[in-house]
Amino acid sequence: MEMKKLTMHDGSIKEIAEDDPLYLSTLRHSCSHILAQAVKRLWPDTKLAIGPSIADGFYYDLDFKEPISENDLGKIETEMRKIVKENLKIEYFTLERGEAIKLMEEKGEPYKVELINDLPEGELISFFKQGEFTDLCAGPHLQTTKEVGKAFKLQSLAGAYWRGSEKNKMLTRIYGTAFASKEELENYLTMLEEAKKRDHRKIGKELGLFMFNDAGPGFPFFLPNGMILKNTLIDYWRQVHHKNGYVEVSTPIILNRKLWETSGHWDHYKENMYTTVIDGEDYAVKPMNCPGGVLIYASEPRSYRDLPMRVGELGIVHRHEKSGQLHGLFRVRCFTQDDAHIFMMPEQIKDEILGVIRMIDDLYSLLGFKYKVELSTRPENSMGSDEDWELATEGLRGALEAAGISYAVNEGDGAFYGPKIDFHLIDAIGREWQCGTIQLDFQLPQRFELEYTGADGEKHRPIMIHRVIFGSIERFIGILTEHFAGAFPAWLAPVQAKILPISDKYLDYAEKLYRELDDAGIRVAVDRRAEKIGYKIREAQKEKVPYMLVVGEKEEADGTVSVRKRGEGDLGAKPVADFIAELKAEIAEKR
Repeated sequence: MEMKKLTMHDGSIKEIAEDDPLYLSTLRHSCSHILAQAVKRLWPDTKLAIGPSIADGFYYDLDFKEPISENDLGKIETEMRKIVKENLKIEYFTLERGEAIKLMEEKGEPYKVELINDLPEGELISFFKQGEFTDLCAGPHLQTTKEVGKAFKLQSLAGAYWRGSEKNKMLTRIYGTAFASKEELENYLTMLEEAKKRDHRKIGKELGLFMFNDAGPGFPFFLPNGMILKNTLIDYWRQVHHKNGYVEVSTPIILNRKLWETSGHWDHYKENMYTTVIDGEDYAVKPMNCPGGVLIYASEPRSYRDLPMRVGELGIVHRHEKSGQLHGLFRVRCFTQDDAHIFMMPEQIKDEILGVIRMIDDLYSLLGFKYKVELSTRPENSMGSDEDWELATEGLRGALEAAGISYAVNEGDGAFYGPKIDFHLIDAIGREWQCGTIQLDFQLPQRFELEYTGADGEKHRPIMIHRVIFGSIERFIGILTEHFAGAFPAWLAPVQAKILPISDKYLDYAEKLYRELDDAGIRVAVDRRAEKIGYKIREAQKEKVPYMLVVGEKEEADGTVSVRKRGEGDLGAKPVADFIAELKAEIAEKR
């Protein structure tokens, strides 16, 4: 594996392997600087804001004197390729605060001056320079512009408020992506084209799953077919949780400020919470279910014999998301969280986490997902002692190692009350989605003074696990829709079989079949339209129905159905009872 040299935030040179994730993010960050340099060459009056690497590429926020359009992206790309070819050295240097401000003022970069003013006093300010272009930056970077290579592409424009605040000026954000090789870039662009075809917003509309309305931006409406899909997932959730020793509860959507102050959400999460006033007292619409679950635990005395206590809740939560961040079912303001909270003794931590890992693995495997695992550690904005965090983190680490699961460490990305294990699904076209999570929490039991009576007759404090498997059920439905491209397996499909009479003469037989299948618990529909059978078949294919049952004179005389299976075509005639038995077995086995 080829080694690459990076210039780090302190100016030191670090060698890393080309397959190290840091290399790709550094390549993309260097590409964002080349983008900004190209823009400054083409539109010298443009002001620079920020240009980080992100999960799938990079962006740069820029303040153009005159607006540009997506037609300009090709021109910028051409200039970027010239800069790459120039093989400019990417040089690190530092300045004292005053000198740094002076440099950026001379260059006419007010956004950079504002960023410098927000940096801690007394620290040297780092910059990176390539040719005539200099940018305030912590790094890391590649050594030369040529090392970025030719495998990059500018993708789109968007508006972005400076520092994410609607009170500030709207800037132009240019998105792009870059890879270490042209082959990787081409594969990624092909995946994006496939993703467009699978867009859950498009498929959701075509299949009648869900809708949105300006009366409630970010608040999804589920249509009849979507409710069938949602309820099928929930039914499965309930079966699995009952089997694994969980009880189900429901907690109020609105609770008073004092509760959220005790839980820590008022201090750490208030900007994402909807609030109201009732009888002169502040209340909040719950963004999370955990404080309600804690109150249920605290509602009566508990003994060590009661533990572990596994409490599940399909709780509706609300979180304030900026309008520009809303995206179909993937980013909404209201969703159903398939929460569970486990209250346990310290010696039960490992077994309980292993139990949750097994549940998550069973569900994801059933749906055909592979996944990656991350252990996320203490963030800056957190509460609790170093000792508790160390114990909680090692508890999660120990369970992962006992399960034989490989994992990456995501430093500083834990919840404010505890470390977590995150599960990233890999869908049918290779995209990753963070869904399941297991969070180990010593803080809420302390803040709410939870207790249990131990075998020694003394009072002890329980430890708490927060965990979800789907995450947001609404978001999971969006992921499933794109994963299957709307062609859900029969057990999930809103319509499992559609009866297609060749003509009106066979409607009575079609209705008789409908009653038989419906009585057998199969979700069935009849195409009663006076259309040709070819048209009906094409329409059912568009609706992605797993089974189409064509019926005419022969089928009525023989008591059969001519079966067409999605993706396989004509399977021939079958006795009705045989078809029902086979489909019921497929549904029961969740194939």
